[in-house]
Amino acid sequence: MKEQLLNLVVTSRKYTLDVAEAMPADKYDTTPVEGIWTFKELLHHMAYGIEWWGANFVQGKETAWEPTALSKDKKAVFAYLEKAYDGLEKSIKELPLDESVVRGVHATLDHVTHHRGQAVLHLRGQGEEVPEYVY
Repeated sequence: MKEQLLNLVVTSRKYTLDVAEAMPADKYDTTPVEGIWTFKELLHHMAYGIEWWGANFVQGKETAWEPTALSKDKKAVFAYLEKAYDGLEKSIKELPLDESVVRGVHATLDHVTHHRGQAVLHLRGQGEEVPEYVY
């Protein structure tokens, strides 16, 4: 089961980073319409979400919702996403696998999928090619 969960995380990481890479750095501060997150804010939220959901629902540590400072640029967003995914993988490898961990991983990845879909719409709105999803 750990191997299956880790494979899900690897797949999520790859596609999330492919989506992040597809947007040119000079368009990271764009938004399709007024009043919603920029592409950079959305990806930063996803990275923080992986950390927060991972702490609360994978590790079982009650953690307040206190988002970190916004990543500076595309490179910083990438680094933050990598760090967040690394932490999730580490938790899966180190924790005893029980139903709450499995549910927590699935909930975390569901949150990522939700927002990654929004990121795909950001790409389309900017006329950028959307990476092919490989499962």
